[in-house]
Amino acid sequence: MAWELNGQTAAVEEALAGGTPQRAGWFRFYFEDQRWEWSDQVHRIHGYEPGTVTPTTELVIAHKHPADRDRLAASINDMIEHRQPFSTRHRIVDARGNTRDVVVVGDQFCDDDGDVIGTHGFYVDVTPSSTRRREENISAKVAEIAERRGAIDRTKGMLMLVYGVDEMAAFNLLRSLSQVRNMKLGVLAEQIAKDFSELGQEVIASRSRFDQRLLTAHLRVSASDG
Repeated sequence: MAWELNGQTAAVEEALAGGTPQRAGWFRFYFEDQRWEWSDQVHRIHGYEPGTVTPTTELVIAHKHPADRDRLAASINDMIEHRQPFSTRHRIVDARGNTRDVVVVGDQFCDDDGDVIGTHGFYVDVTPSSTRRREENISAKVAEIAERRGAIDRTKGMLMLVYGVDEMAAFNLLRSLSQVRNMKLGVLAEQIAKDFSELGQEVIASRSRFDQRLLTAHLRVSASDG
């Protein structure tokens, strides 16, 4: 199931702007005119100040690391041709020449008539960092919700396994999703863990199935609560 387009942009922008600048942000791609939109954070991940460039498919591909570029160009072309979501882990080279490791998690989105018109999701910068302060801040955040810590830790481990990221990046992704959905972190973590268990070996065979479950977990929580 895809995210609904209307009303989401402001919520995503606000949640990620108040989270970890330059570490996570949203993107959107429209199939019809091949138009990209980047949040301020995704601009900065690519080394630009917000509003100084207009993202295009050519620019997106140009920033891919030379060793990853052909593979990613083929994936993007396949996304455009078959109107599929774009999800991957790869390296980019930002405008300052710095190499960054990023995870992209995407899903389809629809217009008011239910027709698929694009793909959107998150960029998460998972470049290794030696900054102890950020790690300590994350530990403090987790400690604030100790009653949910078991579910959160399990879900972080699942995200680390699926996306090949470290603990900090897994927590940033989980926290960003909870902020965007306006849902308690522990409740969302429990649903994601449940989805992971239900998929079993399918997670390894086809990560796209988990991508979709991750981005729609809030819908199943809402359904069960209702």
